[in-house]
Amino acid sequence: MDIEQQSELSRIVAASLAGRVAIVTGAGQGIGRVFAKAFALAGAIPVIAERNEARGRSVAAEIAADRGQARAITTDVTDPRSVADMVATVIREFGRIDILINNAAIFSTLEMRPFDQIPLPEWEDVLRVNVTGPFLCSRAVVPAMRDAKWGRIINIGSGAVGLGRPNYLHYITSKGAIDAMSRSMARELGPDGITVNAVLPGATFTEIERKTVTPTQKERIIAMQCVPRAERPEDLVGTVLFLASDASSFLTGQAITVDGGATHP
Repeated sequence: MDIEQQSELSRIVAASLAGRVAIVTGAGQGIGRVFAKAFALAGAIPVIAERNEARGRSVAAEIAADRGQARAITTDVTDPRSVADMVATVIREFGRIDILINNAAIFSTLEMRPFDQIPLPEWEDVLRVNVTGPFLCSRAVVPAMRDAKWGRIINIGSGAVGLGRPNYLHYITSKGAIDAMSRSMARELGPDGITVNAVLPGATFTEIERKTVTPTQKERIIAMQCVPRAERPEDLVGTVLFLASDASSFLTGQAITVDGGATHP
């Protein structure tokens, strides 16, 4: 093995996130909160871009208590000015943006109902947060990633899209758009050393209450899976950290389903 090959293999095998700056939207609770804590444990600096200021500060405090470094910035992902201010603050304080996790979304507060009964304002709110938000955040971080010739954009979709889950048409539509957005964006950003991928979780149970999922429904979801237990946010961490690292430098435009095999053909 020549020196160049050995160096390349070492870089991949020992892929590190130490010192990387990772923006995680909607990280004040649920899956995003776990992502932020995982990045801190990996030596990265998570930026908690969260609309709820108290929740964002709480997660940053949790990370600090575990001797990690984090920054909470109150951010509305649907507001171009708020997103621009958040990105400017990150650049000013850390000088770089390496990773963006587009995680913020409306879901747990939605009521199940036939699509023709979804109020138009609710439809528009879901698309604004779940689709326009990732668009605005991605657009805002790309200049810094292009300058560095390195970047990772990871969009959080949903395995429910493949199931064609009924009575959540606005949510399913928005997450289908995330898959398409990731594929198209990957084509545009690949020449700049930026990869774009989507992670599609299954039914993931967090501290966030979901009134629409009864114990019976939860049992049915688990019964669909090859791995017969409830999915937790921690089940997504390995995939996200891999996609955020040097180990995934030749993987882009992909939608990776992490659902315990619920959608296994």
